[in-house]
Amino acid sequence: MNFDLNEALKALANPTRLQIMNWLKDPRKHFPSQEADPEEIGVCVSIIQEKVGLSQSTVSLYLTALQRAQLVSSQRIGPWTYYKRNEASLKLFASLLEQTL
Repeated sequence: MNFDLNEALKALANPTRLQIMNWLKDPRKHFPSQEADPEEIGVCVSIIQEKVGLSQSTVSLYLTALQRAQLVSSQRIGPWTYYKRNEASLKLFASLLEQTL
C-alpha cells in the first residue's frame, strides 16, 4: 500500500477534519439519526455536514482531503455518498508515525 505520511498529517492538521475522524470512530453514537448501519456502509455526507455545521461544499472538501490521505473510504449508494474510516490505513499511519518519531 502506497501511504503518504505527510498527506495524512496535513489532512489531520485541520481541527474539523480531526473531529470528523473522531466521530467516525463510533458512528452509531455520533450519528444516531442515520437509518442505514453507519459501521457497515459509512455515514452520509449530509448527516456529517449537519453535525459539523458548515456548508456542504466545505464538508465535501474536507472529506475529499481525508480520502486522498487514505484515512477514509467512500461508497456511493444512489445519489448519496457515505464515508467511513479506513482502519487498515489508520493502523499503517500509526505504525509509520511511530517509526518516524
